[in-house]
Amino acid sequence: MIIDLPDTTTNAVNKRLVRLRDEGGAIALGRVLTLVVIARESDVETSIEAANDASREHPCRVVVVAPASRRTGARLDAQIRVGGDAGASEVVVLRTSGPLLEHADTLVMPLLLPDAPIVVWWPGEPPASPDDDPVGAMAQRRITDSITAKDPEAILEVLATTYGPGDSDLAWARVTLWRGLIAAALDQPPYDPVTSVTVEGQAKHTSLDLLAAWLGQKLRCPTSVVRRRGAEAITRVTLERKSGPIVLDRPDGRTVTISQPGKPDRRVALPIRTLSEALIEELRRLDPDEVYGEVLTKGLAKVGA
Repeated sequence: MIIDLPDTTTNAVNKRLVRLRDEGGAIALGRVLTLVVIARESDVETSIEAANDASREHPCRVVVVAPASRRTGARLDAQIRVGGDAGASEVVVLRTSGPLLEHADTLVMPLLLPDAPIVVWWPGEPPASPDDDPVGAMAQRRITDSITAKDPEAILEVLATTYGPGDSDLAWARVTLWRGLIAAALDQPPYDPVTSVTVEGQAKHTSLDLLAAWLGQKLRCPTSVVRRRGAEAITRVTLERKSGPIVLDRPDGRTVTISQPGKPDRRVALPIRTLSEALIEELRRLDPDEVYGEVLTKGLAKVGA
């Protein structure tokens, strides 16, 4: 069910949500967090779809703030989605303009679930300092997606200088399965130290940088990134050792082949993670991700090109 509330206020939206709960029963019960999405108009529907998928594992209230198109005056148009149009959540879309857009924190405040954690997600261009953002300052977790920025590498470097506990990035969630496979491969004999690492893949995919930074931090060895046009995400990771390299090769974006000296090749399904899967991964923890913080602030600067 979709309910449109043109030229309204957030207090009126909140009252309508309460009325829907009273009329429909436990519509707002069982929510574990409030997910605030600061989106461009072009990202609204994609973001809602991903949030709805994530809500099936993490029931939440989703509040989307987007700029109203072709309007300069102060006005708020809202939309409430519940039931089949909201997955396991309830979705509130706030399209606003003028000075209201500059004070998104005051817009979302009446719609936050009481005594529940707040997570803010920027599916598009992130702010330079998420924890200094008015909405980000209210949140326990702040999720950016550096891959969608106009200059992904540059924004990742900016985020490294402004990092605050609770910051994270979907590019980091996209390398979780790679980290597990690499750790498992290194946990088998021979236990020679890794002398260097090369991560190859899509030219503007910041997951390459974060994976290389993590490997450099953990293995205490030089790491480099090779960017290839036309590639899909991460395509190949090579860990050089005296006894021979460990190579994880995923040229098709679906299956990775793991090659190690003296052992038969192994093939493991490793499809490129969808936006929903990456968001679900990030919502599994609401405490600061200290490993990501260390990778971003210390490891990233050591990665070679």
